[in-house]
Amino acid sequence: MPRPKAAVAVLTVLTVLGALVAAGCTTDKPTATTSSAAPAASDQASGTGDQASGTGAQSKFFVQADFDAQLAMRSQTPEGPANKPWEQAIAPKMIDTARYKKDGPYHLCFSNAAVNNPWRQVGWKTMQAEVGLHEEIEKFTALDAEGKDDKQISDIAELQAKGCDALIVSPNTTATLTPAVKAACGKVPVIVFDRGVETDCPVTFIKPIGGYAFGADAAEFLAEKVPAGGKVLALRILPGVDVLETRWSAAKVVFDRSRLQVVGVEFTDGDAAKTKSIVSDYLQRHGTIDGVWMDAGATAVAAIEAFEDAGLPVPPINGEDQQDFLQKWKDTGLTAVAPTYPTYQWRTPVIAALKILKGEEVPEMWNLPQPKVTSENLPAYLKPNMPPLHYALCGCEDLPGFPENWGGKRS
Repeated sequence: MPRPKAAVAVLTVLTVLGALVAAGCTTDKPTATTSSAAPAASDQASGTGDQASGTGAQSKFFVQADFDAQLAMRSQTPEGPANKPWEQAIAPKMIDTARYKKDGPYHLCFSNAAVNNPWRQVGWKTMQAEVGLHEEIEKFTALDAEGKDDKQISDIAELQAKGCDALIVSPNTTATLTPAVKAACGKVPVIVFDRGVETDCPVTFIKPIGGYAFGADAAEFLAEKVPAGGKVLALRILPGVDVLETRWSAAKVVFDRSRLQVVGVEFTDGDAAKTKSIVSDYLQRHGTIDGVWMDAGATAVAAIEAFEDAGLPVPPINGEDQQDFLQKWKDTGLTAVAPTYPTYQWRTPVIAALKILKGEEVPEMWNLPQPKVTSENLPAYLKPNMPPLHYALCGCEDLPGFPENWGGKRS
């Protein structure tokens, strides 16, 4: 018999459009503390090899130890239930949470950076469904910062006054939200996920392996598939977001060690029309582009269409686990790969909050597995009954309301 759903008090109107900010999307710290701080000069210089034409200086977000750790995690076997990757953890260091133990029912609170892109919309639906599984959650209060740092700072302060038993935070930006998170840690157990903050005060920090792994997966694919001397165009969304910076900084390491020419590094703002225009401009300028690297896949189809409009073959390219890209891949036989930043991570903070309030151990750094879509496993991730902007790794197939609540249709 299904459990009753918890009352959900969502206090802002959800925005439903916008381009993927990956991570949206995310962060890449080995702890929730240091990766976003500018590293020492030795860290910036190490591991980058000879600078390839066009890659520029290494990002201040690059930390060699974090890069090495994430790339190593790609081959490590996670602990936890085999069929529930959102409950798994890679090499977890467990911490005691007995001091937070209290009797239920519980009031969970969530400060969300935004729901302004498809990745975050899929994640938010998944989180709400996870809340509904737990009858011990009496109340769930969520505030949407609408992509604004100042609003999220105010939201976090407001939530602290609402009697929350635990506070989940997905920060809009890393450095700016750190003081607000630190202040909250003194009053309520805090769980941070997706993007990080520059403090270790949260009880746990939840994320997939991270941006270094994503960026390296895509760049290594191009280094393998594009002939030596080939021209690569790198498309980024925006600067200053930790997970996007580390995606690019990892790709830079790979490209600088390769024999590829990075002929451009351009910011698209996650806009499909701008992406298509940039690719078209580079095709006119260079005659051909032999590979396309992207720090997020929401506009990958637009990049592909630029080649098609020019009557040129689509070169090796990376996208993400968004259905429109996966479908295009299948339909046109692309040479492609799709690193992921799984939206199933939106289930984990709710599970973590309940463990903490029950005094159970949780990983201090909760590193979730981060699968990669390849030509071999593409059929497993392509879901024709789901909408184009759905993300395959939602981990939502077992949740009440699937697929309709995610915009899908029953087969």
